[in-house]
Amino acid sequence: MNRILNRLIFVVIVLLILFFNVSIKARDSGLLSQSCQLILVLTDSVNANQGWLYRFERETPGAPWKSVGKAIPVAIGRNGLAWGRGLHPKETDRKPLKKEGDGRSPAGVFTLSAVFGQIPPDSMAGLKMPYIFLKKGLECVDDPVSVYYNRMVERDTVKTVDWHSSEKMWHPGIWYRLGVMVEHNKRPVVKGAGSCIFLHNWSEPGETTAGCTAMDPANMKKIAFWLDAAKHPLLVQLTRHWYHKLQLRWELPPVTP
Repeated sequence: MNRILNRLIFVVIVLLILFFNVSIKARDSGLLSQSCQLILVLTDSVNANQGWLYRFERETPGAPWKSVGKAIPVAIGRNGLAWGRGLHPKETDRKPLKKEGDGRSPAGVFTLSAVFGQIPPDSMAGLKMPYIFLKKGLECVDDPVSVYYNRMVERDTVKTVDWHSSEKMWHPGIWYRLGVMVEHNKRPVVKGAGSCIFLHNWSEPGETTAGCTAMDPANMKKIAFWLDAAKHPLLVQLTRHWYHKLQLRWELPPVTP
């Protein structure tokens, strides 16, 4: 009787493991299903602050991904990567987790929602994304105590300025002359989970960021005009170790080192 019972318990455990693995794959396999444009950023380790950006596109959802252009060198947060809040499911064993002020860029899958810049809209002909013109007074609030946390607001239009820290988006430097909005920690916004994440220019090669992903201005312009809102562009940021673990589950395209 004990032998039969042990066998039954063993069979149940095996079935539960199989069901759990199938459930995870089914949950994760839809992450990129509606996208026809993908930006993949890979770094060598969780603490590395330099990496490579790869572009992919496909004609229809579900079709094979095709590589676009050459790999682009990028710099990320000065302290590397941490798991952010995006389209990917939350898993308790994924660490470190992105926090405000940690100097890390968010890892995971994120929607790219708009291009922004200091260039007048009438000079942006050919852009296929919504465009946010960074006029003076526009700030991205990174103070977790503010009701405007992780939002772009015009200082002169709010009833009460309740923040003590923000990104001045009209800054005269080159960083925000052109960039892309990354939808990190948006629905819902969790206070202290990280804010104001962008793709944007760097002022010199290898320059690190507080949590964004930066690159040469010529490459940033190339990406901004390549992105197409109708193709539901996504950003995936991972270490190469995480990429190899998740490539099949997330149905990510293969990358040539």
